[in-house]
Amino acid sequence: MNPSEHLVWSNDYDHLLFPPTSLNFIPPLDGSHIPKKMAPVRDSDIDPDRAGPLPSFIQVAKPYIFEHTIQECIRLTGVAQAREDQLRLSGVQWIDSVRKSLRLPVRTFDTAVVYYHKFRLLHADTEYSYVDAAAAALFTACKIEDTLKKSRDIICAAHNLRLPVNEHLSPDDTIFEIHSRAIIGLERLMLEASSFDFRNRHPQQLVIKLAKHYGIEKHSELARTAYKVSLDVYRTFAPLKQTTAALAFACLELAGRLLNVHNDAIESGKDYEIWQTSRAMVMETLLDLLELYTHYRNNTTIGPDFPVDIFLEVRIPLNQEMDAKSLPRFSEWKDHQSMTNGATKASNGTKISPKEHSNTASPSTPGGIANGNNARARVGERGRDGTVRFMLNPEREQAEKEIVAEYFKPIEEEEIEVEDERRR
Repeated sequence: MNPSEHLVWSNDYDHLLFPPTSLNFIPPLDGSHIPKKMAPVRDSDIDPDRAGPLPSFIQVAKPYIFEHTIQECIRLTGVAQAREDQLRLSGVQWIDSVRKSLRLPVRTFDTAVVYYHKFRLLHADTEYSYVDAAAAALFTACKIEDTLKKSRDIICAAHNLRLPVNEHLSPDDTIFEIHSRAIIGLERLMLEASSFDFRNRHPQQLVIKLAKHYGIEKHSELARTAYKVSLDVYRTFAPLKQTTAALAFACLELAGRLLNVHNDAIESGKDYEIWQTSRAMVMETLLDLLELYTHYRNNTTIGPDFPVDIFLEVRIPLNQEMDAKSLPRFSEWKDHQSMTNGATKASNGTKISPKEHSNTASPSTPGGIANGNNARARVGERGRDGTVRFMLNPEREQAEKEIVAEYFKPIEEEEIEVEDERRR
């Protein structure tokens, strides 16, 4: 084979012997190596039924829930007032008994009860058993307060409370398997109901400090009674509504009135301004406690220690003080009609039917669930329609809304007449 034949042969197969690189690749003359650009998308090619981006809901945590919001949530869940009181007291009693059996501190009890109250305000009693809700609240509180207990330990402790010592079971028993998984499943709902807000209040420590400040001995009967009242206050909704200082002052004052040991410095409220509280807040807590002791005295810690007549006698001067000072029964109250504009509009102003209104949260639902987005009362239902994001800072939420609103402004189209120069 001569050299010329070799060159011809190699030219026919050079694309196999020498792959195209930046050094030896020769572009073809027809331009087939140039990638073609995508054709522009016309408006007629867009599917009108195609779903756009899912909406994003921001839920801002609210550390305080006032009485009008609590009553509205109870109305939306459809539970009767008598049954609501029964479930609330039964759940708190279950948490208190189990935490004593596990020797958990009081702060875990406080956090668990608050989570239990917030969960019940969002979920109807037909959706869960109060025992499961109480166990899930205690399980979540153990993690938050760093007093870790397994779900099996909590269920086992509750089970063993009903049995003699020789019949107690261990947490590893297979009988607790199904119930343990149910509690772990409810833990997420507990966190969502509280908007992942881990800021909790514990009035017991402040009760002791205030007692020391006002010259009350630590081991006196007044101090012990005030401490027990601070536990009973969690059987009401007062911890959701009031600050730690308001709860502590109310516990000290009520203990003194029950024992007939009056302290003018506490009852006059001269230090309320220092602790950023008011007489109306303390009075609301006092009346909540007296209603609890009057109607459910045997379901409390100190109720059986006093006759019911004493609670009625204590309430008489408080009612007279309310009338004299024109104090409201609830320090923060807003009528439902003013909140919902006659129950015909949602929180963002869109009209809804009365049937839809029964499934819609009020503008002040716990944790800010209805945040101007016509959202449902349950976070899980709204999560199916979009992304739910939880925040603690309302200013950050407002800043994000302003930024996002810039991209959703309607585009104004203007028609401009342009003279054709070719006609000239």
